[in-house]
Amino acid sequence: LKAIALGARAVLMGRPLFWGLAVNGEAGVRTALDILRVEFDRAMAYCGRTRIADIDRSLVTLPSEL
Repeated sequence: LKAIALGARAVLMGRPLFWGLAVNGEAGVRTALDILRVEFDRAMAYCGRTRIADIDRSLVTLPSEL
């Protein structure tokens, strides 16, 4: 969410997927993706956003702005 808010168009998430693969093969990767999706949806809801297009820079406060 933070990366998208800061302008990223995509992010890499290898570790959770490899963990799922090691634990339960293809089904583990699917489970890992499901977990990531639920967490992302939940984070968006906490921010009051319902669409990825609604995620913007206003959601992030950088240390230099404190």
